[in-house]
Amino acid sequence: MVIIRFVLPLHDHTIKKLLLIFWEIVPKTTADGKLMQEMILVCDAYRKDLQHPNEFIRGSTLRFLCKLKEPELLEPLLPAIRACLDHRHSYVRRNAVLAIFTIYRNFEFLIPDAPELIANFLESEQDMSCKRNAFVMLLHAEQERALAYLASRLDSVHGFGDILQLVIVELIYKVCHANPSERSRFIRTVYGLLNAGSAAVRYEAAGTLVTLSAAPAAITAAAACYIDLIVKESDNNVKLIVLGRLSALRRGGGEAAARALPDLAMDVLRVLASSDLDVRQQTLALALELVSSRHAEELVQVLRKEAARAGSADHDDANKYRQLLVRAMHKAALKFPEVAGSVAPALLDMVEEGAEPAAADVMAFTREALAAFPDLRPSLYQKLLEVVPAIKVGKIARSALWLLAEFADTAERAAATLDVLAQAIPTPNGNDNKDKEESEPAKPDTAPPRQLVTSDGTYASQSAFNLPAASSGGAGGGAGSPLGGLAHALVSGEPFTASCACSALCKVALKLDARAATRALHLTAALLAAHKKEATATTGLTADDLEHAALCLRAASSPPHVVREALTESSRTALTQLLQERASQLDSKEEDDSEEEKSVPVEAGISFAALAGAGAATQHHDMFELSLSKALEGRAAGASEEKGKLSKVTQLTGFSDPVYAECIVAVNQYDIVLDVLVVNQTDDTLQNCTVELATLGDLRLVERPPAVVLAPRDFATIKAHVKVASTENGIIFGNIVYEVTGASMDRGVVVLNDIHIDIVDYIQPASCSDADFRQMWAEFEWENKVSVNTNITDLREYLQHLLASTNMKCLTPDKALSGQCGFMAANMYARSIFGEDALANLSVEQPLHRTGPVAGHVRIRAKSQGMALSLGDKINMMHKAPAQKAPPTIPAA
Repeated sequence: MVIIRFVLPLHDHTIKKLLLIFWEIVPKTTADGKLMQEMILVCDAYRKDLQHPNEFIRGSTLRFLCKLKEPELLEPLLPAIRACLDHRHSYVRRNAVLAIFTIYRNFEFLIPDAPELIANFLESEQDMSCKRNAFVMLLHAEQERALAYLASRLDSVHGFGDILQLVIVELIYKVCHANPSERSRFIRTVYGLLNAGSAAVRYEAAGTLVTLSAAPAAITAAAACYIDLIVKESDNNVKLIVLGRLSALRRGGGEAAARALPDLAMDVLRVLASSDLDVRQQTLALALELVSSRHAEELVQVLRKEAARAGSADHDDANKYRQLLVRAMHKAALKFPEVAGSVAPALLDMVEEGAEPAAADVMAFTREALAAFPDLRPSLYQKLLEVVPAIKVGKIARSALWLLAEFADTAERAAATLDVLAQAIPTPNGNDNKDKEESEPAKPDTAPPRQLVTSDGTYASQSAFNLPAASSGGAGGGAGSPLGGLAHALVSGEPFTASCACSALCKVALKLDARAATRALHLTAALLAAHKKEATATTGLTADDLEHAALCLRAASSPPHVVREALTESSRTALTQLLQERASQLDSKEEDDSEEEKSVPVEAGISFAALAGAGAATQHHDMFELSLSKALEGRAAGASEEKGKLSKVTQLTGFSDPVYAECIVAVNQYDIVLDVLVVNQTDDTLQNCTVELATLGDLRLVERPPAVVLAPRDFATIKAHVKVASTENGIIFGNIVYEVTGASMDRGVVVLNDIHIDIVDYIQPASCSDADFRQMWAEFEWENKVSVNTNITDLREYLQHLLASTNMKCLTPDKALSGQCGFMAANMYARSIFGEDALANLSVEQPLHRTGPVAGHVRIRAKSQGMALSLGDKINMMHKAPAQKAPPTIPAA
């Protein structure tokens, strides 16, 4: 009454708005459920506000009435609400429609003629927001009236506002799915909305069109609309969403999409004009999925131009973008071998000095192309010979040297490779070919001086005596510097590069005659001498490098048959197996990603109801068998689901506590739902029994669980929702608070056990290339090293237990893990639902006699500290859990 007497008469708009919130939440009934007498005065105030000359007060009051649940308060206000439909201001009219809609939906008996009233209002209304609200009401209250209104205005839909067009698209979708015969009536309207002015309308119309029609023309029109949206929208999130819809259309469009979409592959490449790397990555993946052999050559040409343009760009992601383009051309060449001839030289031109990330991918493509395309091998090998002298990065140089030595299948190629290495390796005489040196005339030791003008205008003389000492033996490597290009990588680079060059020289020597082989051995010795000369206290060949070089010299000079076979044949066999393994992994990944292919047992029968038999008894028996099988399948599915739920039950209190509680933790993407069962184990009634929760970690409680009243020995279920923000272990804790009815009104508290949120619920097995794994391993700054502490004695069994416990995927091929050598090294990878990457490397060994447990360590690297620590904690907990029986083989990456 204090509020009614002193606050309700005020005319301030802010006070009136606060009053509406107050009247919404204040109890309006007595303890026995009857309406308070004071609310009659409040209802009269509502009526006056509905007739107020200010449109804001009228409209806000109408919005408030949508939240009232007492029909006794609403009934006297209906004449005033109806009168608001004729108000001059659209704000009042559209809120009046919403109020009538809500009252009709909750209390239909109060206003049974609401659909007719709103239909008449819609016929005469001009404001689009009012028409939209009225149409929404008819759509949900009486769909036939909405359909009749739309049918009478099909030709003018394109002139409606976007908010009304969105509702019309929704109506067409519902009607056509409920009654497929109506599709031909409305599909032309949906086609017209593909050209609407609003991007939201075009997006919804395209999605509706592909659900209404599977014709190639419809799929082409919807896909073209999606592409136009991606190109014109500036928001990168919108681009990614629409790209996802376009990719889903390709996968789920069936045969019609397979025929219609390849023609739009080149249009998709227009999206590459975006500057966001994620958008470009998804665009390239989608274009490769869509393109056919007819457009493959054109696709490659566009990618080559983009790579050239990205090479001259100076933004931060230019190198990564070039890497994406290289991988796209790599996949295009493997998918369409006819374009490999134009892709290979273009990629090798991009190697340059090999400093950017794309160079490693170029080498990977060159390796696969040399092995897979024998027809292109001569030209590709010659191109590789041309670019190798300019490579100065050791990692890229090692790959190039291995390829040159491995694919030197003829004596001419081996001799050409030897000449390239001779130009890069300095020899004591300045040249390794003495015959050539003797045939050349002696060069003068001095050069004629030339006059130079200094900065102050005076003359200065310069001759060969005061020039910097030139490198001997052509070690410039074509770079124009004393140690440029390949010479820099071999002599001044890391020692492992020189060791790999010794291996390449050894392999080349085995493919040449005795004289040329001797030349290769001299080059190997010269390379070792140059490294010894350049060595310092911190640089130079290590003991392992020297031992490796010595083995190469011995193998090249007088190799046994088994050594020659290992160097010339076994490496090619291993490469073939590796490429086959990668191809099978790619095929299996595509099968997993495809939603069209569904596995069906080979022996599964197909039941045709029309062919069940002539007799009624036979038909009845078949239908009984079908119903029984369906019932058993449903029961089995329900049992497995219940078993999965029961496995996640967490006991929160003890059995002797006054209130017993347990919960089921369900993780769904970014939400955690706690289904808490609360049981009153006393003979008293518990009032205001509340589960009070708090979180530790990157968790946030969405809303406080409501209080309940528990009768003696009664139980109730309470749900709580928790939001997750990142991938790390979280803890939910709290207590149960209750009041015991009686004179004393005792208050009790039961402390709950902690609920630990498992990181495995957020990470999923994923695959990545070796190059990406190495790049992420070098970039991620957080590392966690976990020592292996287990009672498992078998290496493969421990790996299986680790994969099952951490939900990671083994990237190391199964063939690389075969054998019994007493130690194992494997790479593992997983990706969280938040897009975070987790890398792990397992290095374990068995005792000498294989009688004790496995020993070693697991190194984890992640971009965030919480991810690395949480995964390490999970592995430590895994060591305490018993290992399950390992399957016979490790699934391929």
